[in-house]
Amino acid sequence: MKKIVVLTGAGMSAESGISTFRDAGGLWDQYPVEQVATPEGYAANPKLVTDFYNARRKQLLTVEPNEGHRLVAALEKEYEVTVVTQNVDNLHERAGSTHVIHLHGELTKVTSSRNPNDPRQIRELQPEEYEIKIGDKAADGSQLRPFIVWFGESVPNIEVAADYVGEADIVIIIGTSLNVYPATGLLYYAKKDAAIYLIDPAEVKVPYDRHVHVIQKGASEGMRELSKLLAINS
Repeated sequence: MKKIVVLTGAGMSAESGISTFRDAGGLWDQYPVEQVATPEGYAANPKLVTDFYNARRKQLLTVEPNEGHRLVAALEKEYEVTVVTQNVDNLHERAGSTHVIHLHGELTKVTSSRNPNDPRQIRELQPEEYEIKIGDKAADGSQLRPFIVWFGESVPNIEVAADYVGEADIVIIIGTSLNVYPATGLLYYAKKDAAIYLIDPAEVKVPYDRHVHVIQKGASEGMRELSKLLAINS
């Protein structure tokens, strides 16, 4: 069975109504990154940051996976699929994908503010627990914080993701620029004979000498086209 790695970014979930940070009218316009997505911002105002992620968590209850998510999950019928996502939502899992690596953490999980990457401290929240308060403690007694990789923090899963990319026969990139880390770095691990597909409605400049089959469409429409291409080539 051929192996596929699907690398997804904010454009994957945009069709579901998840706010992106970088687009006009996105979250960066409402909150400076330094306030809500850095360790320094959290140290300066933990309540603001906690409330920000509470609101994002509750937004998940109002959105559904889009057709693009479902078509990615459907690839598992014919391929061994690993999803490597920069997104912190759980829409891939809800669409049926069974092997998802989150590079930037998971919105539905919380962890210790003292040792955020200690597996013993990380726990999944049920929807009725989505409102975290100052004073809520992790198992080690420290304040619970979002299980999110903030700017300036290391990306624990990047090496694991690189290993999967290195074994893939097909790499599919959806809704993330090839000019933005970690997509660029991960693609250098792809085998020389791996087929690479890029789905994005914007014009994307391919930054190196690899043939990339570009489908200039949104996630759902692009995945419909790619699913047909893969069926023809299989």
